Amino acid sequence: MTIAISGLPGSGTSTVARILSKCLGVSLVSAGEIFRNMAEERGLMLEEFGDLATNDSEIDREIDRRQKEIATDARGAGKDIILEGRLSAWMTEPDLAVLITAPLDIRAARVARREGIPTADAAAGIKEREACEAGRYMEYYGIDLSDHEIYDLVISSEKWDQEGVSEIVMGAIAAM
Repeated sequence: MTIAISGLPGSGTSTVARILSKCLGVSLVSAGEIFRNMAEERGLMLEEFGDLATNDSEIDREIDRRQKEIATDARGAGKDIILEGRLSAWMTEPDLAVLITAPLDIRAARVARREGIPTADAAAGIKEREACEAGRYMEYYGIDLSDHEIYDLVISSEKWDQEGVSEIVMGAIAAM
C-alpha cells in the first residue's frame, strides 16, 4: 500500500507520517528528506540549497521525480510505503491520500515553538512559502493546491493532535 500524507507547513504531516510509519512498520520517505539529500549531494548547506531552489525549477522537479520513482519501486517490489510532502498525493498515485489541515494561527504557533521564533515571524514565513509554492506548482504542473479533490481523507489537526489524526488514518486503513 502506498500512503501519501500532505499538508501545509505546521499542520503536522511529518509527525503523523512518523507515527504511522512506526505503527505500520513501513518505510517513510519525506520530500524534505529528499531535499536534504539533494543538498548534501551538492555539498550545500540547507539554506544555500533552499536559495538555489527558489530560482531553479529543476530542483522541485527532481524532488517530484524521486518521489515518483520511490513509489514506483516500492509498488513494484510489493512493499508498503508512506510518502510525506506537499505534492506526494499528486505525484505518486497513492492507495490512500491524506491531507492534514489547520488554520494559519495554529500552524504558525507550532512552527514558532519548533523553530524558537516569534509567532508573527512564523506566520509571515508560512504565508510567503505557501504563496511561492502555490505559484510554482501551478506553473510547473497546473496543480492548484487549494483543490482537495485528489485526497481520500482531509483531517483538521486543529481538533485532533497528531496522535488523534494518526488514529483516524489508521481507522481508514483498516476499513480499506
